[in-house]
Amino acid sequence: MDTVLSVESVSKCYQLYDEPLKRLFSLLFPSKSAKVEEFWALKKVSVELSAGQTLGIVGRNGAGKSTLLQIICGTLQPTEGRVDVKGRVAALLELGAGFNDDFTGRENIYLNAAIYGLNRSDVDSRLPNIIEFAGIGEFIDRPVRTYSSGMFVRLAFSIIAHVDADVLVIDEALAVGDALFSQKCMRFLEKFKKTGSIIFVSHDSGAVSQLCDKAIWLNQGRVMLEGDAKQVTESYLEFLYNETLGDMRADDATSVAYEKALEAWHDPREQLLKNSSYRNDIHIAPFDTDVGAFGTGLVQVVDTALRDEQGRKLSVVFGGTVVELEIVMNVKSGLSNFIVGFLFKDKRGQVLFGDNSLLFQPDGYCVSGNTRYVARLKFLMPYLAQGEYVVSLGIASGSQSDHVQHCWIHDALVLSCQSSHIIHGLFGTPVVGFTLDSVS
Repeated sequence: MDTVLSVESVSKCYQLYDEPLKRLFSLLFPSKSAKVEEFWALKKVSVELSAGQTLGIVGRNGAGKSTLLQIICGTLQPTEGRVDVKGRVAALLELGAGFNDDFTGRENIYLNAAIYGLNRSDVDSRLPNIIEFAGIGEFIDRPVRTYSSGMFVRLAFSIIAHVDADVLVIDEALAVGDALFSQKCMRFLEKFKKTGSIIFVSHDSGAVSQLCDKAIWLNQGRVMLEGDAKQVTESYLEFLYNETLGDMRADDATSVAYEKALEAWHDPREQLLKNSSYRNDIHIAPFDTDVGAFGTGLVQVVDTALRDEQGRKLSVVFGGTVVELEIVMNVKSGLSNFIVGFLFKDKRGQVLFGDNSLLFQPDGYCVSGNTRYVARLKFLMPYLAQGEYVVSLGIASGSQSDHVQHCWIHDALVLSCQSSHIIHGLFGTPVVGFTLDSVS
C-alpha cells in the first residue's frame, strides 16, 4: 500500500525563559546567550501510515499527542526531523480553530472549506449536506460566538467530513459532543476508512481498539510502543494501573499452586438439534495459568471457566443459554470493599457487556488473607456473530469510581463463535415471545 504519512525522527523543543525580557533579548541578539531551559515535547518520534490505515495515538495529558498532530497538520514546525504527507489533510484539533467568532456558521463553512482548498462552487454543492450533518438548526445563521462547545464540534466535524480529505486527523475535541453525534461520527469514520486514512487520538482505549488498525503509545514525548491497536491500548492500560499502584506488588512466593480437579469437559451439543439454523456454537479455550496479569498481586486468579446451570464446566456454550462465570482465586491479604467483575469484548477490544459484584453488594465484600475464594457471576449468554471474543477479569477493592486493581487479566478466557444467525449488530439477545393480533 502507498504511504500517505511518514514521520521521521521528529523532535520538538521549546525554550523556556524565566523572564519575558530574556526571551526578547534572545530574539534581538541571537548571538548572545541567555539563560534558557529546554523542554522537549517530542523526541525522535517516527511512524508511518499507509493508505486506508487508521492510526490511534494514546498517552496521558502532556505526552506529546497534540504536538505531534499539529506538526503533522503543518501548524507547528518540528525542531528536528521531517514529515511527509501526501494528499489533503483535514483536522479537528482544537475547538473553534480556524473559525471567526463574528461570522455565522454558514460563513465559517465557506472560510474553513477555503482553507482546505475548496472554491465557492465546491462549497455551494456541498453546503446542504454539511448543514444537515451538523444538525445545529437555525444556529447555522448565527455568530459562532453564541455556540456551545458541542455545536462547535458538530460544525467543525461536518466541514472536515465533506472536504474530500485523504487523511483525517481527529483529536480529543470530539469527546465534548453528545452521545448521538459521537455515534454518528464513529459511523462516518468507519465508512471513511474504506477510502481514506485516519489519525485518531482518544483517552477511550475501547474506541481506539475498535476504530484503529495500529496504534502508538506516547509517554513524555517518546514512542513507548507501536503495533496492533489492541496490544498497544492494553499495554498502556496496564502501565497506568502499575504507575498508580507504584511498588505495591506483593511477593508471589507465598502463592499456593492450584491443583485442578480432573473434571470432564461437558459438550451440550449432543442435546440440541444438529440441523438447527439458530444454534450459536461458541467454543471456549481452557484458562491458561501463565496468562499475563497485573495489579497489586494481592489476589491471584488460579482458574476460571464457564459452567452451565448443572455446574458442569463447558468447552462449548450456546447463545441464548444461562451460564455462570466461575473465578477461583487466592487472596493473600485481608481486603474490604472487595469487587469482582468481568468484561466481554470482541477481538478488537470493544466492550460488548460486563458487570461486577457491586450490583449485589454496593459496599463490596470483606475477604480474609491466605484464603481461597470462588466467585460466580451468572448471566444470559447473548447470541454472538461469528468471530473471536475474550473475557477480561478484574478483581479490585474500593468503589465503582475509585478503586485499586489487585488482579486484571485481559484475556482470561478466549472464545470462538463458529456459527451464527446474527446478521446485524454486535450481538443479539434472545426474544422470549412474539404475538401477532388483528385489531379492529
